[in-house]
This record gives sequence, C-alpha cells and structure tokens, in this order.
Amino acid sequence: MKDGTLSSLRKLASYGPAIILATLLLVLWESYVRLARVSPFILPAPTAMLQALVANWGLLYEHTLQTLVETLIGLAISVVLGLLIAVLLDLSPWVRRALYPLLLTSQTIPMVALAPLLLVWFGYGLLPKVLLVILYCFFPIAVACADGLLSVEPELIKVLRSMRASRWQILWLVRLPGALPAFFSGLRIAVTYSVTGAIVGEYVGAEKGLGLYMETSANSFAMANVLAAVLITVVLTILLFGLVALCERLALPWYFTQARTQR
Repeated sequence: MKDGTLSSLRKLASYGPAIILATLLLVLWESYVRLARVSPFILPAPTAMLQALVANWGLLYEHTLQTLVETLIGLAISVVLGLLIAVLLDLSPWVRRALYPLLLTSQTIPMVALAPLLLVWFGYGLLPKVLLVILYCFFPIAVACADGLLSVEPELIKVLRSMRASRWQILWLVRLPGALPAFFSGLRIAVTYSVTGAIVGEYVGAEKGLGLYMETSANSFAMANVLAAVLITVVLTILLFGLVALCERLALPWYFTQARTQR
C-alpha cells in the first residue's frame, strides 16, 4: 500500500510544473487585459470567461451533452473500425498493400472542406457529426494497432505454430494481447481529436452542440461565451484522455508493472 501511495503521489507531483505554468499564463493574461484595457469584444479576461461559464451553464450543459454524445458514438465506432482494419492489414499482405495507401489518402482530405458535403448528404442530424469524429479518430487507432500486431515476438508465434494453432488462434491468444499497448497509444491520440471532430461538424451546421454555441456567440461578439465553450472542450478532452489512460491501466497491469521494474 505504501509503495502504491508513494507512486501515486509522485505521479501527481509530476504534473506540478504544468499546473504552475498554466496558472502563470492565466495570471499574465488577466493582468494584460486589465492593464492594457483590452476590449472584451476582442480578448476577454479569464475571469470574464468563468463568469460567462457560470451565467450560461444551463444552456452550455445542453450543448455539451449533445457534443459528448456525438463524440462517444464516433469514438466507439472508430475503435471497432480501427481494430477491424488493423486485423485485415495484418492477415493479408495484399490487403495491406491495397488498403494502406487509401487510409493515408483519407487523412489528406481537409475535414473542414468535407463537413459541408456531409451536411448536404446527411442533413443536420447526428450522423454527419459522428462520421466526422470517425474520420478524425479511426486512422491513429488502425495504424497503431496494425504496427502492434507486427511487433509481437516471433518466438511466441513459433511456439503456438508448433502446437498446431490456427491463424485465428494465434491472433486471439498472442497477437491481439501483444498489440494492446500500441492500440491504447493510438486511442489516446484519437481521443485528443474526437471532440474537435464533433465541433467542426456542429460549426458547419447543427441544431445543438458546442460548435453551434461557439458560432452563434462569435457572430454576436460574445467572446467570453466562446472562450467558455472552448474551456469546456478542453476539459472534455482531458477527461476522455484520462478515462482512456485508466482503462489502459486496468486492462494492462502487467505492462505498467514491467515498465516500473525496467526503470
């Protein structure tokens, strides 16, 4: 218990420099706005942003729920799609040569340009936002998991083949468990893009969501409201990232134990 507590305290203390830097930047921001008397229509102070957050919390809560639903659905589908693509890339070299260039090409498409097309094709509902989240998120999951499947120790595969294990048994018993650290690395990257993907879709056209709230607030020059929505976006992303990190620790306790012993 003592070792676990000390480890938790050390990890918490490791965030100290980031917290100090963020606090310093906020103090400098507040001081600059007050001393230079910057117009709130151009750059609101952090205190004005917090006041807008509290004053509009009821409305922001509704928009946040909508964005969160779009994000979670898109992330869930991205995980399934990314895993399926990774398995296909691993099972067949022909599929890898045929599919991998298309995956790379899909990431060269500017999502801001694609969002209006999805809006025209699928309307103002949930689907185009979910599709944008998927397009943002599936690629890092698929690539990271595919690389993880390739990095499994060959000796383990040889042992199973000597026991006449089938390709699917090798995949399920060795390759997928061995690829889990890489999978979670890709998922952490995908999570950082997920909320942004939903907001891009909402910004182009939506009935509800943080993107729509930001757009209407910016059009009415309520910049404090825009920054309040941005703050919520940051908090949502950090919480989702932390959730993925927690799931990784629960799913791979052996991985973190091995990492600590190797230090």
